[in-house]
Amino acid sequence: MFFRLPVVRFFNRVINRATVTVALVLLQIGWLLWAFFSLTAGKVWVNAGLNVLSLFITLYLVRKDENSDYKIIWLVLIGMMPLLGGALYLAFGNKAPAKRMRQRMQAVERQHTADLAQQPGQTDALDPASRGLSRYVSEYGPYPAWKNSTAKYYPCGEAMYPDLLADLEKAERFIFLEFFIVRTGKMWKGVEDILVRKAAQGVDVRLIYDDFGSLLGLPSDFVVKMERAHIRCIPFNPVVPLVSLVMNHRDHRKIVVVDGNTAYTGGINLADEYINAYEKHGYWKDSSILLRGDAVWSLTTMFLTIWESETGSDENYELYRPTNLYQNDGFVQPFADSPIDWELSGENVYMNMINSATKSICIETPYLIIDNEMMTALCLAAKSGIRVDIVTPHVADKWFVHEVTRSNYKQLIQAGVNIYEFTPGFIHAKVVVVDDEYAVVGTQNFDYRSFYLHFECGVWMYRSSAIQQVSADFKEILKVSQKIALEDCKIPWYKRPIRGFLKVFAPLM
Repeated sequence: MFFRLPVVRFFNRVINRATVTVALVLLQIGWLLWAFFSLTAGKVWVNAGLNVLSLFITLYLVRKDENSDYKIIWLVLIGMMPLLGGALYLAFGNKAPAKRMRQRMQAVERQHTADLAQQPGQTDALDPASRGLSRYVSEYGPYPAWKNSTAKYYPCGEAMYPDLLADLEKAERFIFLEFFIVRTGKMWKGVEDILVRKAAQGVDVRLIYDDFGSLLGLPSDFVVKMERAHIRCIPFNPVVPLVSLVMNHRDHRKIVVVDGNTAYTGGINLADEYINAYEKHGYWKDSSILLRGDAVWSLTTMFLTIWESETGSDENYELYRPTNLYQNDGFVQPFADSPIDWELSGENVYMNMINSATKSICIETPYLIIDNEMMTALCLAAKSGIRVDIVTPHVADKWFVHEVTRSNYKQLIQAGVNIYEFTPGFIHAKVVVVDDEYAVVGTQNFDYRSFYLHFECGVWMYRSSAIQQVSADFKEILKVSQKIALEDCKIPWYKRPIRGFLKVFAPLM
């Protein structure tokens, strides 16, 4: 018995859902490669057909209206493997979610378009630059701008957590939660206890969590446990052990809505490292924004859209509108981005802010894996005399992603951009501040996955008191961050091919 217990614990840790999924996927890849080489070995006509296929795919990619970096990686793969490259593109080249997912979500969005119409009089006091961005988000998001809303910025998870618990305790009608990561521990236990208690009191409690993001953090019976506590719970895009790009599309949003009057969003997930309850990659620096008032409605509809499309339910959105009135504190415009359309809302919001800057651009991001358009915009801003400061982590969570992030430093520094690394640990915040007048706090990283593959959200603000809170926090971050000089970008010769290889394949990271 003494020896059996450690053995059982070992196998429970090693043989879990994640390891089984990985093992089955690797077996499928092995079988597919075996089948491919078996079919092509000595088969002249088969090989000729695959070569022709790769040629046509190459011509198609050259003409396709597609991100150039994403096209390059496939052209490289086809050039390296002319027999296999074209077939791989047919199987995995489409970045769009599965047709069924797109149809469900588009149907729900069309049904509730009127719920997100821009209300008259909300944007009259915007200046021309901000009015243009606001109009873009309201028409192509489509998420409107709001007055009669307040915002509060939290510079770290441990500052946000007590207020979150206090607001959950005040819930009388409903609590909606949507997170990329939910992991058992101190942070989740504090939230769960309140949710169970509120559900027992008759409050409508619902939880959406991303199945991949929470794969290692939750027990296998988590959904059953939640349902027994009368908490309605769904895993988004459940992980299945199949070789499929459908698994790429994750719900990276972090949303809490309480009674339609209070909402939180930002980079903070429900796991202990986000409140520094334990040290994972040094100090975990993150951010969150608290909204109260009319602007909460946009985050409520974001949640309900996912919920309705995933469950097939027919929700009456009018039941969840804000009921409390708040004084105006500037303009607040929550927005969402998703891969179900070709509108890159999140990246376009960032680009618009960068291009409209006149004095300064401040960016916090855990990953800096950007396309040529974003690189050009940042370099041009710096060359035009605008101060551009970018803070990334010093301690990496994924070494290969960190290598690609650092591979972009040299070009940016040569253009005059100031690059800093947050030395106390890992910075997970996703924040942009322009001219100390406009700011975005949200869930979207500066990388391909956030811009092209994930479901994301953020809050754009103008003339809000929270912007000064964000700016003040950024100045504090710079005090504990190391400025990267051009000579710091030099790496040993043997690392250059590795970094170059990783950069080419960055769009797939």
